[in-house]
Amino acid sequence: QVQLVESGGGLVQAGGSLRLSCASSARPFTNYAMGWFRQAPGKEREFVGTIARSGTRTYYADSVKGRFTISRDNAQNTAYLQMNSLKPEDTAVYSCAASTAGNYLHTPQRVSEYSHWGQGTQVTVSS
Repeated sequence: QVQLVESGGGLVQAGGSLRLSCASSARPFTNYAMGWFRQAPGKEREFVGTIARSGTRTYYADSVKGRFTISRDNAQNTAYLQMNSLKPEDTAVYSCAASTAGNYLHTPQRVSEYSHWGQGTQVTVSS
């Protein structure tokens, strides 16, 4: 069973930055594309972005494109979500997820493509 553990959430002012980490127990880590999702109170889970197993391809939701960056360190079995220029509407619980869908370059965007999920970490952006 793959376990994913997020860290790095917290309270930040609008315009600030945070970096979330997602440590994976999967071996090899490169068997999985890694995605980030978020869910605000009273709203549905929303796709944020994803990085392919290769680490060479990423895909982002329009709402975060140009502000958020996903990366992975395969030696450390960890994925990252760097969030810059944060806005109050980015406030949510952020979860990472792992997917074996598709090939080495696939960037899965649907919840149904992910088989393993972390518990989530709260990000709160104050205005």
